Amino acid sequence: MAYIDGYRLADSRVLDLAQPMRQGMPQSANHPPFRMALERRHGDYVRTDGGSAANEIIVTGGHVGTHVDALGHVSQDGRVYGGLAAADVQSNQGLSALGIDTFRPYVGRAVVLDVPRLHGLDILPPGYEVTADDLSRAEALAGSDVRPGQAVLIATGWSRLWHQYDVFTGLRDGVPGPGADAAHWLASRRVRVVGGETIAFERIAPGMGHATLPVHRILLVESGINIVETMRLHELLDARVGECLLMLAPLPVVGATGAPVRPLALIPG
Repeated sequence: MAYIDGYRLADSRVLDLAQPMRQGMPQSANHPPFRMALERRHGDYVRTDGGSAANEIIVTGGHVGTHVDALGHVSQDGRVYGGLAAADVQSNQGLSALGIDTFRPYVGRAVVLDVPRLHGLDILPPGYEVTADDLSRAEALAGSDVRPGQAVLIATGWSRLWHQYDVFTGLRDGVPGPGADAAHWLASRRVRVVGGETIAFERIAPGMGHATLPVHRILLVESGINIVETMRLHELLDARVGECLLMLAPLPVVGATGAPVRPLALIPG
């Protein structure tokens, strides 16, 4: 019988951690919107045997919907991860280093840190800053220790609000998420990848938008830790699991700063 990181695959339940991609879905205004249309409809061309086919054209930014941030997504003072000059690795063809195509697919253990549950909530308030203390307490609550080279999913409950565009994007009231000290906590644990439910893996203050992104700087630029955003975590929270087996493989778009992903979580059935 097959096992991965202690999970017996035959007895596992699979949860889809990706939000469905559709026109008009919540996203950051910093990125091109998702658009999909049928380029050819059934009946536009009919083969001699009566068969026909439909197909679509999809236009999307790499940071729309559930997606992974490449290490080359963010720079600080003109430098990306490893001290590389951003100007030397970018062109209109994309990134020549640190693009999403260099992300090695992850299949392994992920600790689920249920921060709302610490506070007796299903959803954290808008603009709430997740602290290092929150993460330490959530780790104890999960009963699963955060280990080097593995994944951490930080829950805010925000995926429950996916169908409320203005609330989800925090245009007025902000969005909960980790602050700088929480990012340093994650970096000190030397994890490989982190994930969350909001469009930015950051605390966004009311009315501030993406004015500054210190967590992205600490994780991507300084620590080489990839970020997964806009995950659908509420089913994991409802299952009250402290960890899962996570499968994560973004589209390998050469030179892209990020790409859509459909993460899957395996939990005891």
